[in-house]
Amino acid sequence: MLRVLRKKIGVIGYGNMGSAIAERIKAKYKVSVFDKDKEKTKNLKGINVTENIVGLVAASRVLILAVKPQDFDAVLNEIKEYLKGKLVISIAAGITTTYIEKKLEQTRVIRVMPNICAKIGKAETSLCKGKSAKIRDLDFVKQMFNSLGKTWIMDEGMIDAATAIVGSGPAYIYYDMEKNNIDPRSLSEAIRNKYIERLTEAAKRVGFDPRVASELAGSTTASSISLSAVSGIPPTELRKQITSQGGTTEAALKILIEGGSWSEAAEAAVRRAKEIAEKE
Repeated sequence: MLRVLRKKIGVIGYGNMGSAIAERIKAKYKVSVFDKDKEKTKNLKGINVTENIVGLVAASRVLILAVKPQDFDAVLNEIKEYLKGKLVISIAAGITTTYIEKKLEQTRVIRVMPNICAKIGKAETSLCKGKSAKIRDLDFVKQMFNSLGKTWIMDEGMIDAATAIVGSGPAYIYYDMEKNNIDPRSLSEAIRNKYIERLTEAAKRVGFDPRVASELAGSTTASSISLSAVSGIPPTELRKQITSQGGTTEAALKILIEGGSWSEAAEAAVRRAKEIAEKE
């Protein structure tokens, strides 16, 4: 079964995260993608582009749902009749495995929270499994997302906190660079350490123990700085790529813009994730 799964991965949504995931895993897996915006999937190399979402589901054994939370229900309704025997991976912030399993009638679900640093293979990715998923499913998804960087398996109760740190955290760094006109290619060790300190405190504030908080903050800071320096993409543009309308990062940035701390921003991101979940 796993041999089949490794060969056929379908990605629904080819935005910043969907494209980053597909590009990083295509060397090891047979990847198909679908996005309603056909311009996003033009001239892809090493990736199969399907004409419609049903065709993608039919061609895949594993589905990665890389759509925005506001589009999530529509996608679930469109694919739910075609999922027998398939594994579903969701990267939507605030959408619980319980909700997805209920909508998809107990389909095996793994919830994943990668970050923008997947673009250069240095993502920080948190994973948890739903009730119907097997340990072997979690192991498989962990192996897949190891292609994107570092992976962390945790209880679902901590995924919103992880979203606030590893998902939205790079935006805190990019906003500070933007506000203070800092070039990531010549960033001083003192500023780097200050970012780690702030992000560590934020991680502790949202519930991580000091050791994990320090590890998450250090890795997320290093990979965020590397992405901007290596890619040449300005911090302002990277911040925009992370910030979905109505999402957790937007809620956090609002706090920073008003003069709040990174800890307060992380708390706002967690609150927003829970608000999204409450609408389920």
